[in-house]
Amino acid sequence: MIYPLPAVMVSTADREGGSNILTVAWTGTVCTNPPMAYISVRPERYSYHMIKESGEFVINLTTKQLARATDYCGVRSGRDVDKWKECRLTKGGASSLKYAPVIEEAPVNIECKVKSIQELGSHHMFLAEVTAVQVDEAYMDEKGKFDLNRTGLIAYSHGEYLDLGKKLGTFGYSVRKKQDARKPKAAGSKKANAKNADGKKANARNAAGGKASGKKRAMTQRKAGR
Repeated sequence: MIYPLPAVMVSTADREGGSNILTVAWTGTVCTNPPMAYISVRPERYSYHMIKESGEFVINLTTKQLARATDYCGVRSGRDVDKWKECRLTKGGASSLKYAPVIEEAPVNIECKVKSIQELGSHHMFLAEVTAVQVDEAYMDEKGKFDLNRTGLIAYSHGEYLDLGKKLGTFGYSVRKKQDARKPKAAGSKKANAKNADGKKANARNAAGGKASGKKRAMTQRKAGR
């Protein structure tokens, strides 16, 4: 099969007020405009009838801090336990849904309304439109950019939960032109003149040191707290 996969917690509810969380690995984006996503669920799962009845669910992205809850919600049934209580997770109000709640502890909540159900076999695929997305402001920088990769996302592969590891590149880096790392000729000629001139070596070193110390790292302040 295709691995690795995202391990997400899906929250949903029925029209009578009952709610549950299930862990799903078969999920993903299927369209940009309109924004659409899917989840595949076995019909015997406790949450299946809730999603089918209400036509709503929320994809909650998971992190290293949520790994234990993610596993628990995938191996225990809502028929037997209250997963919200057992995992100490908090129900939050969705901004565009009537029934399904969000998981407050998740850094991203993707609210979805079901458009169609495809009965594929062992799993039924809920194809849904993304109606709203909520993000944790703790990961917003002062310019309003959301730093998703700083949240500590996890993935699932062959029965194991894994963190994402170090960055290997950015989108389009394979074809991006490399910047010319060579020093300007003018700077090189100044150094040569400094070496040839008697008594000016120390001044040349000081001048070079001043240039180096004048460089500043780009720093981005982030809002504290969660």
